[in-house]
Amino acid sequence: MNILKEFLTNDKCSYLDDKQQITHYKVIDSCSTLQCQELVERGYRRFGKMYFRPTCISCDECKSIKIDVDNFEFSKSQRRVMRKASNIKSYIQRPSLSKIHLELFDKYHLYMKDKKGWEHSTTSAQGYYGSFVDAHNDFGYEILYYDEDRLIGVDLIDILDDGISSIYFYYDPDYNKYSLGKLSLYNQIMYAKNSNRKWIYLGYYVQGCPSLSYKSHYKPYLTLDGKPSLEEDFKWF
Repeated sequence: MNILKEFLTNDKCSYLDDKQQITHYKVIDSCSTLQCQELVERGYRRFGKMYFRPTCISCDECKSIKIDVDNFEFSKSQRRVMRKASNIKSYIQRPSLSKIHLELFDKYHLYMKDKKGWEHSTTSAQGYYGSFVDAHNDFGYEILYYDEDRLIGVDLIDILDDGISSIYFYYDPDYNKYSLGKLSLYNQIMYAKNSNRKWIYLGYYVQGCPSLSYKSHYKPYLTLDGKPSLEEDFKWF
């Protein structure tokens, strides 16, 4: 593992109002699948070369969460979502960058700005590449969702030895009727079941943040105990 640098930031919390957030970053130039898994198992997320996790001293609201794939059973409503989207095609490949990616990414975030008050600024090709294409190594992929020849969703994931780490999903809001966010997660679960992977790592669950609290709906799930270092054992409950 080639760690280029490590640092801490102290900023306004991304998830809860009136709180500060201390984040630990590791910038890793080359990371193996096993090394990435060791980081994810200890609560780190990956955007490009950046591996990060919150390390706030006075707050423990950010819970690393993972779905227990072996014991997950699709409900009738979840199966309806998959049936309804039977005409939507998906393709998996290494992460890429195109004008269409950037246009869809910007359209999605403008929609979320109006719907949920997200902050928005147009993402450059360099910024997108740094977050979602760079340093995908042997484990990073994107799943492209199409309605005929129209790109309507992009799911960024890491496929690890024991599971799938969900990085980011964005979609065309004109296709809301297909519940593409749910569909992408259901497809991850199906892939994990078919490839004998035990977990879907969903990042952070924050009870008081509507954009993250939905993750507790996917049961059974486990949460990580504390913030173990790479030299420490980890426990999920």
